[in-house]
Amino acid sequence: MRTTNYNKITLLLAVLLSVTATKAQDVKNVFNPEQYGVTSLAIAPDARGGSMGDIGAATEADIYAQYWNPAKYPFNVARAGVGISYTPWLRKIVNDINLANITGFYRIGDYSAVSASLRYFSLGEVYLSEMEDMTIKPYELAVDVGYSRMLSQCFSMGVNLRFIYSDIKYDYTSESSAGKAFAADIAMYRLGYFMLGNRECSLGWGINISNIGTKIAFGGSDDAEFIPTNLRLGLNFTVPFNEYNKFSIALDANKLLIPTYPKQEEGEAENDYLDRVQRDYYDISPIAGIFKSFGDAPGGFKEEMQEIRWSVGAEYTYNDRFMLRAGYHHESENKGNRKYFTVGAGFHMSVFTIDAAYCFSTAQTNPLDQTMRFSLGFDLDGMRDLFGKMRRRR
Repeated sequence: MRTTNYNKITLLLAVLLSVTATKAQDVKNVFNPEQYGVTSLAIAPDARGGSMGDIGAATEADIYAQYWNPAKYPFNVARAGVGISYTPWLRKIVNDINLANITGFYRIGDYSAVSASLRYFSLGEVYLSEMEDMTIKPYELAVDVGYSRMLSQCFSMGVNLRFIYSDIKYDYTSESSAGKAFAADIAMYRLGYFMLGNRECSLGWGINISNIGTKIAFGGSDDAEFIPTNLRLGLNFTVPFNEYNKFSIALDANKLLIPTYPKQEEGEAENDYLDRVQRDYYDISPIAGIFKSFGDAPGGFKEEMQEIRWSVGAEYTYNDRFMLRAGYHHESENKGNRKYFTVGAGFHMSVFTIDAAYCFSTAQTNPLDQTMRFSLGFDLDGMRDLFGKMRRRR
């Protein structure tokens, strides 16, 4: 991608990531999405969760629990695993914006696990004609490590620590630096079993409060932006039909724990409005912003409920080898209007798992609309067994 105006492309990304679609006459009075920095942190990294409507707080444990709910790792059957995923972004507009992610975990004994991940969000090449034909490659990076432990046979907790680096600058005419921030995730997961007729079913629930951390300032700005602190709640119900077939249905609810950006009131002077924005938004600490986020929407309780994003997904599994998935994601028209269906499939072998997902929007506002996503996971126990068999054959 090459453009002569970097501010235009960053504005385009911000608009599409917070997603701007409602009727023009309603925008001023109704449309009021949350605003935050490091928008790439809100992009689901893997194709399995992405194919189920962006769900993962309580689904069965897998390699990519680091993003959805790190407390799930001790429930993994595998001792260790590594996953790689690739997500194109805005593919209908440009061809070089994407998210790459690598995640890994290792179970320590039977009750705890360590994990880590690296996310790299590239905005491709941007050509700045006003800066003597300068070409830049802005990007965002997040590195995290986590620890999780089972506190009982059916309940676990986990924590992630994260370093965030955002090299998206808005002023290249003067000295400026990339934004940096630190954050943490706190998560819980419970998985229980019960009999439904003659079938042993499972019911899991999960909670993940992610990106609790510092604000981030971009390119010399005096005002630091909130990062996307998020509360994710999830339920997952699995029923086996027989030895080879099982079906799961899951539900996730998400709410950003950041203050709502103040709207200018009718008749309010510009200077008074800017002072109120500074006081009610930029001067608020991240922790105070979490508590403020539950009751600061201009539209009251109704608008607070509109800030909750809902996802529902289903997964059919045959013989623990082949998976079919589908899901739906809903976001209020006033908070972004990202409404889309997802479908996908997965194939699991003893050594690796490959997943694919496809997204199509019902409201043309999703940067992933008509985009394929891929994930590849490796079971390190399976690889060890495979190499061991090869050595014995020799």
